[in-house]
Amino acid sequence: MRIRLLVQMPEDSSRNGQPWPAKGESVELPTADAAHLVASGIAEEDTEPDPPVKPRGRRKAAAAEEE
Repeated sequence: MRIRLLVQMPEDSSRNGQPWPAKGESVELPTADAAHLVASGIAEEDTEPDPPVKPRGRRKAAAAEEE
């Protein structure tokens, strides 16, 4: 389940060795963990789709080599 944090977690806190994202950022968590944070008011479910990823263009050097 993907959630968006509504609070800033303490600076030195982590989950499974990974730092928490900043307030307002989203994170994917197991459903039970995410539901607990939502019920606690710490997070909300993030239902927005992921932003589209722009395809990377070819580098000029690579394009020149093909000519």
